[in-house]
Amino acid sequence: MLNRLLGILLLMLFGPMIIGLSLLVWFFSGWPILFFQDRVGYRGKKFKIIKFRTMQRDADQIKEKYRELNEADGPVFKIRNDPRLTKIGKFLFHSGLDEMPQFINMIKGEMVLVGPRPLPVNEEENVDRKYSRRKLVRPGILSPWVLNGYHRMKFEYWMKSDLEYVDNKSLHNDMVIIVRGIALMWKLFLKEFWQLFQ
Repeated sequence: MLNRLLGILLLMLFGPMIIGLSLLVWFFSGWPILFFQDRVGYRGKKFKIIKFRTMQRDADQIKEKYRELNEADGPVFKIRNDPRLTKIGKFLFHSGLDEMPQFINMIKGEMVLVGPRPLPVNEEENVDRKYSRRKLVRPGILSPWVLNGYHRMKFEYWMKSDLEYVDNKSLHNDMVIIVRGIALMWKLFLKEFWQLFQ
């Protein structure tokens, strides 16, 4: 209940910003504004994560075309400068602002503010079962591995980082991640906002 109330508070607090970003996505990239993807969450339950759409509409259809550019090892697919990103999408993706609609996932009880990031269903299916303990807590918008530069992080280290978070979960650790996350997002926002007009 507390997490849902926090989600409502954050949605109200950042509502004007979310509306403004929605208009930017619509103006520069058209419809749809939001992107929904099946992810694996708490205790393996599937849910649809909500993000601002950052890529061209046929991104999933042409994914294999860029497979060789994948910068992540293991079963995940991540490219920092993904050629499928739209101009406004690149700004949202690199600044982390594309995650803001996930306050709705918090309100629905599917996510929390801090926790392991949920993987897409097709990627989670290929994760070793020894890492399944990650799913004993609800997935989060902010997580330790995101703050540590996940595009450069080995998949095994990422999974171990999630397990370490689960084993040492505390309000203090969550607050540290939140403070670091806010600082990082502000830094990235300024950097990406400047580059948007280059």
